[in-house]
Amino acid sequence: MNSKIKWLKEKIRGLNMQGMIVSNPVNVEYLTGIKAEGVLLITRKENYYITDSRYLEEVQSILTIDDEIIVCNAADITDYEYENFFSFCENVGFEENYITYATYKKYMQRYKANNLEETEGILEKQRMIKDETELEYLKKACSLTDSCFSHLINYIKIGMTEKEVAREIENYFFENGADGLSFETIVASGKNSSKPHAKATDKKIEAGDPITIDFGCKYKGYCSDMTRTIFAGFVPEKIKPVYDLVLKNQIQTLKEMKEGSEIRILTRNVDNDFKLHGYSLVHSLGHGVGLEIHEQPVLSLKNDSTLKANMVITNEPGIYIPGEFGVRIEDTLQITKSGCINLTKSDKNYIIVDKLERENIKS
Repeated sequence: MNSKIKWLKEKIRGLNMQGMIVSNPVNVEYLTGIKAEGVLLITRKENYYITDSRYLEEVQSILTIDDEIIVCNAADITDYEYENFFSFCENVGFEENYITYATYKKYMQRYKANNLEETEGILEKQRMIKDETELEYLKKACSLTDSCFSHLINYIKIGMTEKEVAREIENYFFENGADGLSFETIVASGKNSSKPHAKATDKKIEAGDPITIDFGCKYKGYCSDMTRTIFAGFVPEKIKPVYDLVLKNQIQTLKEMKEGSEIRILTRNVDNDFKLHGYSLVHSLGHGVGLEIHEQPVLSLKNDSTLKANMVITNEPGIYIPGEFGVRIEDTLQITKSGCINLTKSDKNYIIVDKLERENIKS
């Protein structure tokens, strides 16, 4: 049997559930590899994937005998058959954090389950720990991201627009084996870099601009995430202390991250150091990465859990001065028992693109 479904069956049995409705497409993909629209039913005896005729061939080409999943065309299922999927199931789990109340009512009516039970994110929690195959895909996505960054250093010129750089990133990924983008690329130059989630605009890059580039790709469905703040022409003197502070904390956090590290303490250490210098950590220190770009755990002051081996997370401290500039440095990394492995390996020291050959430049 599919090892992940076997684990899920054992898990829900331990929660006194006899079945589960998996409707979140990311969780379906995690369990089965299926990306087509549909719902996975885990029942006492059999497992079913209900989809429509558009996806039958695709789904059947993905599944193997070992998956032990029966593929059903929704159009061929009678009301009576729907009612009998969960026969003799006292409690059936559902994904309360994903479905709407309207869908909940539809499930109650369609499946005639005695009781639909909240599963409290058991699949999202399981997805935090990556297996060897997942780690392989994540490492490949991060390697492609590093390669793209090396290309960008030689590509970016003063006078280009943020959108031009963002398009080049997208083109590079598609031409070099990525499935697509992990998220909409952020290229923010000059004052735009003060916005943590800025969108690429038609603004032209100017000499002395910091350029924050937050980008990543997908490989076999798994995401990478990296941010570098680089400089056009030269590094303005007023930005250096902020850059150095962010980099110091990013590197120190890398040294402290390992299995058993307390997320709240890691975050507090950075926040406290920023505050000593008159700044603050305005967003989380990081987040999990996998099939989704933002997964559990969230590295924040509100999270009192600890890191575990084979979690893949980001480390992304940032400082933003409204109307002036911002600096963020981010890596994707794998937690181990004794430390962490940086999966994104690009240089984090001052990087100047289209360098101006002038002495004693001040700004």
